[in-house]
Amino acid sequence: MLLVIKMGGSILKEGTSSELLADLKALAQEHKLVLVHGGGAEVTETATKLGKEQRFIVSPEGFRSRYTDKETIEIYTMVMAGKINKQIVAALQSQGIVAIGLSGLDAALLKAERKKRLIIVDERGRKKVIDGGYTGKINEVKTELLSLLLEKGYTPVVTPIALSEEFEPLNVDGDRTAAVIAAALKADRLVLLTDVEGLLLKGKLVSKITAAEAEEALSSIGKGMSTKVHAALEALKQGVKEVLITSGAKSQPISSALKHEAGTVMTSE
Repeated sequence: MLLVIKMGGSILKEGTSSELLADLKALAQEHKLVLVHGGGAEVTETATKLGKEQRFIVSPEGFRSRYTDKETIEIYTMVMAGKINKQIVAALQSQGIVAIGLSGLDAALLKAERKKRLIIVDERGRKKVIDGGYTGKINEVKTELLSLLLEKGYTPVVTPIALSEEFEPLNVDGDRTAAVIAAALKADRLVLLTDVEGLLLKGKLVSKITAAEAEEALSSIGKGMSTKVHAALEALKQGVKEVLITSGAKSQPISSALKHEAGTVMTSE
């Protein structure tokens, strides 16, 4: 089975990281894995130390994201593709997982169209149009590179930075990067790790939900989870059989979700 797993960049700092690493070690012995990581909190922390104030914007759909200007994309690339990616690779190596760190820039693994303009909602709820900065939407995945690495027994660890049509680095959303990769590779499962139990509606965990039901519930889903649900819907529409949204802080976080013993299972029907 081929699994694409999205995890936060801070996961290795948490006290439960040993549980996740042990779970990944067990899974890697039976399945092929592609990992996609985040790391926004550390980017913000490093940028602050460097005197670069970070700005966050909200789209009309409710997505909260980092506004990425030229200086910010340089810091983002340094922290994400450098420090965080290599920390994760080293941690996986300690478990006997032959991991290889990649960004979307390497061999043009992820190509994206740079967003020329962004529509945002200001503090008063008014829509505004601003320059797109260095953000993009992925339109191509070099699956042959990932497939080759998987066939040779490597576990790719992908940083969500894509290559623009003008060969610039672009900030792309981690959850949606994982969804696009899962769809391109025709993965069996997409696992989105988070810091809550799974998808919560009216304060209660939803153990199973269809794509249609999730779309209907989007307006009542919080901003943090909304991006994951949108990513899950994109993956399902492109042929991924099942998406699992679950906490990365549980015992056997991924294995238990695969057995439908934890988290939220999202399916096409």
